[in-house]
Amino acid sequence: MPETQQERKNASRLAFLLGLAAAVALGVFIYSGIHGRVEADSNLQHATEQAAIEDVNVVCPKVAAPIDEVVLPGATQPFVNSPIYARTNGYLVKWFYDIGAKVKQGDLLAIIDTPELDKQLEQARADLETAKSNLALSKTTAERWQGLVKTRSVSQQSTDQAVDNLNATQASVNSYAANVRRLEDLVSFEKVYAPFDGVITVRNTDTGWLINAGAGSPSAELFQLAQTSTLRIFVAVPEVYSRAARIGSTATLTLDEFPSQTFHGKVTRTSQSIDMASRTLNTEIDVDNHTGQLLPGAYVHVHLKLPTQSRSDIIPSNTLLFRSEGLRVGVVRNGHAQLIPITIGVDYGDTVQVTSGLTPADQVIVSPSDSLISGTPVRITRATAGTTPTPDTKQ
Repeated sequence: MPETQQERKNASRLAFLLGLAAAVALGVFIYSGIHGRVEADSNLQHATEQAAIEDVNVVCPKVAAPIDEVVLPGATQPFVNSPIYARTNGYLVKWFYDIGAKVKQGDLLAIIDTPELDKQLEQARADLETAKSNLALSKTTAERWQGLVKTRSVSQQSTDQAVDNLNATQASVNSYAANVRRLEDLVSFEKVYAPFDGVITVRNTDTGWLINAGAGSPSAELFQLAQTSTLRIFVAVPEVYSRAARIGSTATLTLDEFPSQTFHGKVTRTSQSIDMASRTLNTEIDVDNHTGQLLPGAYVHVHLKLPTQSRSDIIPSNTLLFRSEGLRVGVVRNGHAQLIPITIGVDYGDTVQVTSGLTPADQVIVSPSDSLISGTPVRITRATAGTTPTPDTKQ
């Protein structure tokens, strides 16, 4: 009997231990499942956060030499450039100067034959002579009637009519005389003269051509005359360098065809306002060219002195962001992109000169997306060749 109770006790203890082991195993299983799911969720969230970080390439601004002058492109233009049109219709009889010819004011350039106009002038002169004859008769009649009215030989009304006829005839004479002068002026336009000293740069006519008066279609200019003793150069000076465009200051000019020679001009006038679209100041520079060495239309480099030296940096053009609020670049700071306003000086094409807004230590984002905004998390993946940015480890 005692052995039976002992066996029962052992069996109960074994069952208890087995149940306890099963409960522990079940708890471990449940814990492992919950822990694994939490870890998976954490890994997924981390992966999502990492995927949201934009990969960017950066470049550091290159420090440029201190600026004491600005070099801008320009093109020479004649001080006066005038197309020469005909003032009357007809046929070109002869021209006297071809392209490249130097002419003086008043030189005869061409002659136009206008037979119809000549006949109109003859008719107008004949009409004028007829009107003068009528005027003489009207004057004699009016004087005679004015004498007879004193003796009451004629009525006052008849006398007034004679005087009025005299005045009307006088007005007709004036009208015919004005028409004669008009036609004489037109006939004088048969000869085309140079309006000023210059060089013939274009000849668009030849002997026998039908000439139409005026500058409207289908007429065309006969010649183009350029005054080249003084040349103009218009330069768009960036706003940041507008202080260099002081009226009266000297500008140095260099040309590719004269590599070892410099020319000097003077700033004569500016627009006195910054263009809202290009943010530049339109500036005119006059250059003495009495020797004729410089040709109109030549490409020149204009050197303007700045009042004081200023520092600048160089960055690639593909780092710029054009926003409605102004020009911006994206800079990586503390693992996030920040849009920084900058001021550019000279545009070199592939690169631009930055005069304010950046430092050499800044990490500028290359080819930023148009949707980039300040505060966007970014990750630096590669630095552009030739730059040595400090790695950003604060991700």
